[in-house]
Amino acid sequence: MTTLRRELLGEVPASALAIYAHPDDPDVGCGGTLAVWSQRGCAVHVLLCTDGDKGTPDPTVDAVELAERRAGEAAAAAAVIGVTSQGFLHYPDGELDHDRTMVEELVGAVRRIRPQVVLCPDPTAVFFGQSYFNHRDHRATGWAVLDAVAPAAALPKYFPDAGIAHQVSSVLMSGTLEPDVWVDISDVVDRKAQAVGCHRSQFPDGPELVMTAVRAGAQDAGRQVGVAFAEGFRRLVLDG
Repeated sequence: MTTLRRELLGEVPASALAIYAHPDDPDVGCGGTLAVWSQRGCAVHVLLCTDGDKGTPDPTVDAVELAERRAGEAAAAAAVIGVTSQGFLHYPDGELDHDRTMVEELVGAVRRIRPQVVLCPDPTAVFFGQSYFNHRDHRATGWAVLDAVAPAAALPKYFPDAGIAHQVSSVLMSGTLEPDVWVDISDVVDRKAQAVGCHRSQFPDGPELVMTAVRAGAQDAGRQVGVAFAEGFRRLVLDG
């Protein structure tokens, strides 16, 4: 039986790129880590693959207006976190495909931003108990990111029109069932909760309950490595 190594990451990268499917995903998945890194001098970039235009149970909501609202919410959350730049690929919700087109767009983003670390969803994490399974957009994004960073972005013959090749040092995958590294977010857990709370379109009854849930989840992760609050990731080291 393999013993899980519990490593608390202390090093702060010079630059990071968080690539996620929906406007609220990076704040939920790694908002605390991005906030810690930002306040310690890391250039934090966020790329959102969809507009979030279907993220409502209300059939009367206009999709274009919802996408505009969610873009505003994402911008507000980014300000809380301390994001250097935020961009959108503008795919509709539920229509992400792990295909050549998406991979090429992500390769272009990686080569343009040239991050040391990339963060994304873990595409292998599918079933979470009996009440939730991972959204297909999350899975498609995770697989596309992995294909983009290795080997495509690092090798110039892949997508030669997408910029100068760049080797990402490591990938941190959130929403994983197999975390092996954690980041202490004790000093910024309230900022993470506030950033998630900015996405009010997702919480028609108000953000208070989800903000409480954010703190509880971070507290559970912190217990695994002996800190008050943490975020856990599955790590891939790509530069040897």
